[in-house]
Amino acid sequence: MLTVRKSEDRGLTDWGWLKSQHTFSFGEYMDAKHHQFHALRVINEDRVAPAKGFGEHPHRDMEILSYVLSGALEHKDSMGTGSVVRAGDVQRMSAGTGVTHSEFNPSPSEPTHFLQIWLFPERRGLEPEYEQSAFSDELLGNNLVPIASPDGRDGSLTIHQDAVIYASVQEAGRRIEPPLEAKRSGWLQIISGEARIRDIVLSAGDGLAIENEHGLALDAVQTTKFLFFDLA
Repeated sequence: MLTVRKSEDRGLTDWGWLKSQHTFSFGEYMDAKHHQFHALRVINEDRVAPAKGFGEHPHRDMEILSYVLSGALEHKDSMGTGSVVRAGDVQRMSAGTGVTHSEFNPSPSEPTHFLQIWLFPERRGLEPEYEQSAFSDELLGNNLVPIASPDGRDGSLTIHQDAVIYASVQEAGRRIEPPLEAKRSGWLQIISGEARIRDIVLSAGDGLAIENEHGLALDAVQTTKFLFFDLA
C-alpha cells in the first residue's frame, strides 16, 4: 500500500523567525491521521532566520537527527557538546534519560534550512549521546547512502532503533530501487526535485508511506534529493 502525504497538507508553524512544516503532529499542530509512522515520530522542515534560534529546552527518550540542507546550526547541550552543523552535516542526539540543548543560526545574514527528525528509541532510559558526520551531495550522487542505522554501517550515525535512514541525490532519468525487506515498512521524503513511483509523482516536501510492498523503483524526473526510511 502506498499513501501520499502532500507537502501542502502538512501542518505549519510560523513564528516569523521560524517557519516549520510538520509531516506529523507536533507542538500545537495535532492530526490524528498523521501522528507517527511506526517508530518515525517527527519530520519537520524548518527554516530559521539569521541570528535566531531555539533557546535551551529539554528532551528525553527520543532519537533526534538534524540534517542541515543550507546554512548552519550552532548546537550546545548539557552533555558539554558545542558544535556547528553545516550544510550536508547530520547530527544525532540520543536524548535518553534527559538532555537540554539549544540550536541557533549563527549567521547574521543567511537563513538556515534543515530537517528535524525524531524516532522512538528501542527502549527508554538510555544514556544520552551525541554524534555528527558529513554526507556531501557528491557522496550521495546516484547512490543510496545510509546516514543512520542501528549498527553504524558504512560510516552512518548510530541510532537506538531498528531503522535505517538512507539519503540520495539521483540525477534526472536515473532509476533506483530502495531496499525494503518483507514485513518491513518504508517512508520516502522528497527534499528537492521531482520523482515518480509507479504512477505517483512526488515533489519537494512530499512524503510517501510504504507498507506491504516490494520491488518499488523511484524514477527521477528531475535531479531529486530524498530520504528513505527502512522501518521495522
